[in-house]
Amino acid sequence: MRCREDSISYLSWALVSGGVVYLWHQTRRHTQYGRYVPAEGRCCPARLAWFLQEVPAFLLPLLLLLLTDGPDTGAGTGTGTTLLLCTFMLHYFHRSFIYALLTRGRPVPLVIIVCAAIFCSLNGFLQGHHLLHCAQFEHTWPEHARLAAGFLLFAVGMIINIHSDHILRSLRKPGEIIYRIPRGGMFEFVSGANFFGEIVEWCGYAVAVWSLPTFAFAFFTVCSIGPRAYQHHRYLTNQTPLTKTGILLGAAGIPLPPSVSVFVLLCDFQCWKNK
Repeated sequence: MRCREDSISYLSWALVSGGVVYLWHQTRRHTQYGRYVPAEGRCCPARLAWFLQEVPAFLLPLLLLLLTDGPDTGAGTGTGTTLLLCTFMLHYFHRSFIYALLTRGRPVPLVIIVCAAIFCSLNGFLQGHHLLHCAQFEHTWPEHARLAAGFLLFAVGMIINIHSDHILRSLRKPGEIIYRIPRGGMFEFVSGANFFGEIVEWCGYAVAVWSLPTFAFAFFTVCSIGPRAYQHHRYLTNQTPLTKTGILLGAAGIPLPPSVSVFVLLCDFQCWKNK
């Protein structure tokens, strides 16, 4: 299969544009997910919902890989591109078959499942087709160093993400859907450790591949779950304003110095007061 450069470019810029629009939307209205989802409306059990919405991003690249005789990379071998694609698929294998099985979350509205499944399908095709038929890699030491750095970032982000999800699950007994404030791991440094880990994952993936589609996906991830991390931070500071000083703000953010955090909390209080 030849590289469809025009389609890859259009989908990549659609991701960037969609990220900007989604970021703008979330600044005007809270995203409905987790404990912020209203009880009314048609919903699907959390385990089935996560499986249905995430599995296209695993199956489509796998199908492209199986139907491809050899990656058209011009790099001599397809080992590097196959490894990078398997890295992408590893995340969605975990989300579809492990995280979905273990989750104890609330039911998910059908409209969110449909939108997420469409996104995962398009992004799965975008990343898979680009890596297998369009990506070009050179066998130079800077290229290898960048690949190694990207893989390391991805691995660190995935470990943080999985460990943070484990901490969140351990807060609930089977059948519970109540929310408790998490402690331990990266939650000692950032209020949205699970979001932070996923952002690090896809930024590392973008560094490793170093292409428009991967950076577009990383950008969309920041625009998508960054505001959720901020929303989560606001929730935690309202719950425990004295013990959460110095926790990060923004896109799954960075720990702030105490003086800056005090100023931020005062601003948060003023915003709440003006509601």
